[in-house]
Amino acid sequence: CVLVTLGGKTIMFDCGIHMGYNDERRFPDFKYISRTGNYTQAIDAVIVTHFHLDHCGALPYFTEVHGYHGPVIMTYPTKALIPLMLEDFRKVLVDRLGEHEYYTSAQIKQCMRKVIAVDLMQTYKVDEDLEIRAYYAGHVLGAAMFYARVGEEVFGPSVVYTGDYNMTPDRHLGAASIDRCRPDLLITESTYATTIRDSKRSRERDFLQQVHDCVAQGGKVLIPVFALGRAQELAILVEEYWERCGLTVPVYFSAGMTAKANVYYKLLVNWTSSRVKAAHARRNVFDFKHVQPFDRSNIDKPGPCVLFASPGMLHTGMSLEVFKAWCHLERNMVILPGYCVPNTVGNKLIAGHRGPLTIDSRCTVDVRCQVAHLSFSAHADAKGILQLIRQAAPHNVMLVHGEAGKMEFLKAKIERTLTIPCYNPGNKEQVSIPRQGVVRVDVSARLLHKALRDSAA
Repeated sequence: CVLVTLGGKTIMFDCGIHMGYNDERRFPDFKYISRTGNYTQAIDAVIVTHFHLDHCGALPYFTEVHGYHGPVIMTYPTKALIPLMLEDFRKVLVDRLGEHEYYTSAQIKQCMRKVIAVDLMQTYKVDEDLEIRAYYAGHVLGAAMFYARVGEEVFGPSVVYTGDYNMTPDRHLGAASIDRCRPDLLITESTYATTIRDSKRSRERDFLQQVHDCVAQGGKVLIPVFALGRAQELAILVEEYWERCGLTVPVYFSAGMTAKANVYYKLLVNWTSSRVKAAHARRNVFDFKHVQPFDRSNIDKPGPCVLFASPGMLHTGMSLEVFKAWCHLERNMVILPGYCVPNTVGNKLIAGHRGPLTIDSRCTVDVRCQVAHLSFSAHADAKGILQLIRQAAPHNVMLVHGEAGKMEFLKAKIERTLTIPCYNPGNKEQVSIPRQGVVRVDVSARLLHKALRDSAA
């Protein structure tokens, strides 16, 4: 989470979990907010940008266990999809792995009753002084960047928090967009702070070629994805390719959650790309012909297949279970299409780990399968981050959600090319950013008109 105090108001942006830990460290350290535990008094609003667990996974823990009862704000699609993500996370942790239950199904429902949903470009007044506005972020269905201001237009302090965003349109979502709102501070993600991506078309071609080559040789392809977002994007890509080439090799989606999510994707077409909207009159692109639900009994079934399984970082769940079963055969393949945080199995595979790999204290596997990392991540690259900064025209920039060394590089580039002060604080680090002074002056209309005539003369 990111805490921002401006004009006497404190906002918590996002309330997520760290995927690399299996204990209390996966949650934010809420003691930094209030030593007394009175979080409702300490925070004026919680704003959640989208439904990924690293941005929302700790929300019921904060509201129902730690007792925050103030406003929780997000978009309508995010409000619809977050309960699916939270319940799936809870089930995996408790029912499958036997870990401690940090929050119950009932607490997830109680938490969602406190949520205030907003539309894009809707200005919502949290109280008499604080107002927020949501902008389209791409990334996943319902993702939004949020502008917050305290006090009057122009004169009041303001901040934009991007959450995760994508400046490049893809098959099922549009590109992020924001107006020239000139906030005092823009807080931007920096996951790909030093990356300039190659052509999306060439990446799609490489992806399809590797999938086709593997199944043609009798191998199984595991594609770890988060059940919402890249799963739909890559499923559309494979669906179109299978149809075009007349392939009959089975393609599967794991988890009933994905089937539930696709219902929302069908309903919330207005939040998708112009391409999906245009095709909607003929058919809904999320009605897949070749992609079918996956049953656990298919794990040991002989023959080639393609499986989209969650989660995307191979840290738990069905994707990790299938990886354990398939990774020892050289003809099989794992394609990692997104970012994997340190300490996850996905991150270790991207780093080149082969041979014996310790999953946990009870399990070690022998990795002999092929591994490919083809980035289809829906995050902005370095070029996209600079593009958004130019669009919003902030007075200051802060980098979060990235690796320290890469953020340092991007910080220097922003200050050099855009001449905007930039900050990249570490975890639990506090930064005070001075505002550029704005002085309000009341002038009579007569004097103003005279000054304008004199200047024009």
